[in-house]
Amino acid sequence: MSIRYIEKIKQFVLETRSTSYQMKIDELGYLHHLYYGPKAGRRDLSYQYRTYDHGFSGNPYDMRHDRAFSLDSTPQEYTSFGVGDFRVTSIRASCSDGSRCAEFRYESHEIHDGKYAIPGLPSVYEGDDSAQTLIVTLLDTAANIRVRLYYGVLDELDVITRTAEIINAGSEIVWLRKACSVCLELPFGKWDMIHFHGRHCMERQAERVPLFHGIHTLSSGRGMSSHQHNPFVILCDHTATEDSGICYGMMLMYSGNHKTEIELDQFDSVRAVMGVSDDRFRWELSPGTSFHAPEVILTCADGLTQLSHRYHRVIRYNVCRGKYQLSERPVLVNNWEATYFDLNENKLVEMAGIAAELGIELFVMDDGWFKNRKDDNAGLGDWIPDSEKLPNGLDGLIAKVNDLGLKFGLWIEPEMVNEDSDLYRAHPDWALTAPNRLPMMSRNQLALDLSREEVHEYLYTVISGLLNKYHIEYIKWDFNRSLSDVYSHSTPSARQGEVTHRYYLSLYRLYERLTSAFPDVLFEGCAGGGGRFDAGMLYYNPQIWCSDNTDAIARLFIQYGTSFGYPVSAVGAHVSAVPNHQTGRVTPLSTRGTVAMSGTFGYELDLTKLSGDELAEIKEQIVRFKELQPLIQNGQYYRLSNSADHSHYVAWQFVSPDKYRSLLNIVVTNPLANSAPIHIRLKGLDSEAVYSVNGEFECDGAALMNAGYTFEQLTGDYPSRQLDIIRIR
Repeated sequence: MSIRYIEKIKQFVLETRSTSYQMKIDELGYLHHLYYGPKAGRRDLSYQYRTYDHGFSGNPYDMRHDRAFSLDSTPQEYTSFGVGDFRVTSIRASCSDGSRCAEFRYESHEIHDGKYAIPGLPSVYEGDDSAQTLIVTLLDTAANIRVRLYYGVLDELDVITRTAEIINAGSEIVWLRKACSVCLELPFGKWDMIHFHGRHCMERQAERVPLFHGIHTLSSGRGMSSHQHNPFVILCDHTATEDSGICYGMMLMYSGNHKTEIELDQFDSVRAVMGVSDDRFRWELSPGTSFHAPEVILTCADGLTQLSHRYHRVIRYNVCRGKYQLSERPVLVNNWEATYFDLNENKLVEMAGIAAELGIELFVMDDGWFKNRKDDNAGLGDWIPDSEKLPNGLDGLIAKVNDLGLKFGLWIEPEMVNEDSDLYRAHPDWALTAPNRLPMMSRNQLALDLSREEVHEYLYTVISGLLNKYHIEYIKWDFNRSLSDVYSHSTPSARQGEVTHRYYLSLYRLYERLTSAFPDVLFEGCAGGGGRFDAGMLYYNPQIWCSDNTDAIARLFIQYGTSFGYPVSAVGAHVSAVPNHQTGRVTPLSTRGTVAMSGTFGYELDLTKLSGDELAEIKEQIVRFKELQPLIQNGQYYRLSNSADHSHYVAWQFVSPDKYRSLLNIVVTNPLANSAPIHIRLKGLDSEAVYSVNGEFECDGAALMNAGYTFEQLTGDYPSRQLDIIRIR
């Protein structure tokens, strides 16, 4: 049993393979958090909390004569608000009488076999792994607000999932203003925060900072999980490394506005809350209705590598779904950086012919294929093939591509609309625009109001129509602007604070309908590159375009940060032309291949402009990738360098689950004159086994991991090496 309730002491114990989670109901009915961390036996851990006078921290009325008890200093599972706990709160609501207080106390609990699901939202599923669910119900009797806390325990994965359901148990409307998914308390220790910030073309830059007293806020109000702040954070012991030290991960399965608040309080205790952003959020809870918060995936690990491996596994096996969940993805070529909007059938077929000769498996036509789409000023919303660019129609182009032995893929951006489009002229009220003001424009486009049912149905009809009519085997689903001027012309003024979340409920439902109706289509997510790279999107798209920045050196650092939470199998990565279109940098084709192989792998360049030598090298890259693909996609990933150390190289490693094969990759980012050789200790091998190293010599696994491997001096413009390590006995 992963979940136990000890009636005598009113204690809940949740256990995974290597972690314990404890909470306890006190004599007043408050649900205290006691512990989350490495296995700590079965002792009641409430002994570690000593009561003493906390000064001006107030006391519940029932404990008014006992100044040693205060909600302002007590670790809790889900915090009350407005009644004496002045730290960051899990929830805020206002009642019809204007009051903004709630004091949640235990009402009941349930334990079920299996993993819960969340209506309308993506969540971890148990798959082949056993799971149990604990539901603890808390109630505020004055405000008549009930909170159901869900805990999903996947013991073999060492993962605990959390969500909350907020229910109006009264007879009057309640306005929900904040509803977090999780509250995690760390009462003791010295903690660093690792978060993943960035911008367009430089997403998920890992940054590690020690917590200081106050509130750290990581959030997105851009209508997407964003390029700027990924909905994933790590709290780790100040001394933690890749290989040791306690680390906590919190990953939100949500693609819209989010917020994480981490407070180091007056008593040196840490509280972290995570969920839908409360900025501009206001949800009407009519009597008897409820609000379901998105899911948070929690894990506690010994070292950053172990934490990453747990997230990689749960996303591969318990988040991603469908035909392409674990199967090998086709090597593709995308025409965007080759042609931009200047595409036509002849150009595309010429590229596809060369692609087929090289061993590429999938040809993707990007933006510019539909009518009036000569640039980014017009056409979005009207998904009708351009008869001038495609004189034989979309089906004619697809037939020619298929005849070459290639699959065909198509780019769409269904959530957007241009003012210069038939759709906008017919339905201007379908766009998110605020009354009596000109909207902010981004990439000359507006966002459709997906919270409207007629918009949802229009998009389903259009996309399903394309997939039914044409032999399309891959969809790149883009989203190229943040949501501003968020106002729905079909929603009452008092409920405008619900629009953004309802947008995502509708988007997830649209994805669910399409992926169910077309299970053989490979969907790849995209949002100006990596603007919606999150676990919620991965529930529907088994891979996501990692970044619009295709520069190999920049990608090293984007993919480094991404690797902390997300597996390589989810990372869309391509070899592009030089000088690179985003940075102007020139890197060797071999280095570009090495970097892109740490992803789903493909090309984004004009194959017709390459030399014979370059085409021959690409052909060799594809052969090599196809041989290595099972190792790269399913192997364990190890970071062998730290971007914060300002090293002049980046190194990483893949190891097959059976430790039979490994691949070591290294790219020199800043060649140094007269420098010491690069020496690297490998990880994850069988210490007792003997390995062949690049077919050049034999070496024990223990020697490679403990004594290490020294590279010859790597000079020139951004040189790279790959080291093949194969067990021979």
